[in-house]
Amino acid sequence: MMSMTCHNLEFGRTGLDFGSYGCSSNASFERFSVRNYARGIFKSVNRGYKARKLLCSRREIARCRVFSTKTPETLLTGVTPGPPLVLDVKEESRSPINLFDVVADDLQILNKNLQTIVGAENPVLMSAAEQIFDAGGKRMRPALVFLVSRATSEIVGFKELTTEHRRLAEIIEMIHTASLIHDDVLDESDMRRGRETVHQVYGTRVAVLAGDFMFAQSSWYLANLENLEVIKLISQVIKDFASGEIKQASSLFDCDVELEEYLIKSYYKTASLIAASTKGAAIFSGVNSDVCEQMYQYGRNLGLCFQVVDDILDFTQSAEQLGKPAGSDLAKGILTAPVIFALEKEPKLRDMIESEFCEAGSLEEAIELVKTCGGIERAQDLAKEKADVAIRSLQCLPQSAFRLALQEMVKYNLERID
Repeated sequence: MMSMTCHNLEFGRTGLDFGSYGCSSNASFERFSVRNYARGIFKSVNRGYKARKLLCSRREIARCRVFSTKTPETLLTGVTPGPPLVLDVKEESRSPINLFDVVADDLQILNKNLQTIVGAENPVLMSAAEQIFDAGGKRMRPALVFLVSRATSEIVGFKELTTEHRRLAEIIEMIHTASLIHDDVLDESDMRRGRETVHQVYGTRVAVLAGDFMFAQSSWYLANLENLEVIKLISQVIKDFASGEIKQASSLFDCDVELEEYLIKSYYKTASLIAASTKGAAIFSGVNSDVCEQMYQYGRNLGLCFQVVDDILDFTQSAEQLGKPAGSDLAKGILTAPVIFALEKEPKLRDMIESEFCEAGSLEEAIELVKTCGGIERAQDLAKEKADVAIRSLQCLPQSAFRLALQEMVKYNLERID
């Protein structure tokens, strides 16, 4: 159910009540400290936007708001409070590729299957899909499916993954790829993973159709899994993508956007798919609902942590490292966590943003203000808080190489801003 009214744009999915797919709605927000983590391999864890060319102008929707009918605390947490976690992100460097070694065979099988399950009914659409599949990528989302699948399978005594586990990983990667194709069209991006984007090679019409085709194909395979709970879970993700884009377009250059709104949007655009991936994997393992919920919380908070880290890097990395100009989200009017925090201390920043950086050099000055008035540091704290909750959610799993890899994934993400 989605109800929308301008000046009060409300997503009627019970506001932020994510209970239908696993999020607890009555937990309180808890801030955890972040220090040292994982001292032993098997120790317990104690530790320019171009306006997106919308049919209606940004000016017409600038005053729209997307708000929750639940309290902000519902979004900001999700697990029972406990003792402070400790995370040491200054250990030796790691990469997702190394973290996924324990499921390397599973990923190899996935890569072979991806081309086949897209289908060959339309050669043009197949070629467009191959353009982005062949570009590679870390395959983080299906890797998380495999890691959670194997970690939870140990609880019930499964020795091998089920067909449903493998198909879920393929569906998740198809949905993610379809969303990237559409995002590149909206962002008018020329490159993706070092290659020309689909719309650059085949044109916008084919790119949009290719993304739609992959969403449709993934939905067909999803229906054939014949698990209503997982079908509802993954179907919600596709709706969330659209909700996230609407929220983002509704708040361009809006200095009154609040942190809770930013986190809701980040959930829709990034964390929803990761949370569905990890919970869906647990469901197919046949573990109890409490474990499924904890896997949902792991994916959700890892996804939010990833988004906050990406938004920090938009200010701290060079254009060469980012593959785009630094501060590009701010230039487009997309206000992320570092900016939201900086606005609390620097009134001058508001004037620059609301003027849409009309004066020469004002964008560069705004970027510097975000860096110097504490926006980056507070965003780092937020990322660490989300990491803490993600780590805590893994305590229901037995000790294994798969649980360790899930923990290390959180560490890897924080190391990107260390």
